[in-house]
Amino acid sequence: MDMPADFDRLLLFEHAIRAAEVTYAKNPLDAQNLTKWGAALLELSSFRNIHESKALIKEAISKLEEALSIQPNNHEALWCMGNAQTSYAFMTHDKDEAKGYFDSAYNFFQKAVDEDPGNELYQKSFQVAAKAPELHSEFLRQNLSQQAMASGVGAGSSTSSNARGPKPQDSSDLKYDICGWIILAVAIVVWAGFAKANVPLPPPK
Repeated sequence: MDMPADFDRLLLFEHAIRAAEVTYAKNPLDAQNLTKWGAALLELSSFRNIHESKALIKEAISKLEEALSIQPNNHEALWCMGNAQTSYAFMTHDKDEAKGYFDSAYNFFQKAVDEDPGNELYQKSFQVAAKAPELHSEFLRQNLSQQAMASGVGAGSSTSSNARGPKPQDSSDLKYDICGWIILAVAIVVWAGFAKANVPLPPPK
């Protein structure tokens, strides 16, 4: 993992959120600003533990809902909402609850494609959304498998534990493997949006 690059991304998203808050105070009806705010919150969630991540994603969903209440056909907001719903679903262990978020994500991606049919990123998101529940099931199976291995290893020798035992970060790493393309794609939107708006980015450290 490239830690300096990750730190720069963290600064970018924190700066983007602060800039969005300032813009919102001046114009709460700016749907594009609300979309960028929601996208930045979604990105920031990738740097937090699961409980903080879920809270940030919920906040992102709230900002995107606000954007869509102002501009229902905003394809960027629709697409970001699909990503937020998908990300939250992958952090939800209850299959029925997760399915609700996956279904919602599928609908938002469909609407984004309808609004901007030539956008290949939207099309890819829509295609992958259909497979998301299956990926989620695999995610849960691997979590259970890791827990079983940890229990079995705990009863074995310390040598076996060092050789075979899963690390605590494993489930988190798997989550990022599954959702990595989402996070990267939303980052591109955040960068592009703030570049267009000529918002100064934080200086590199």
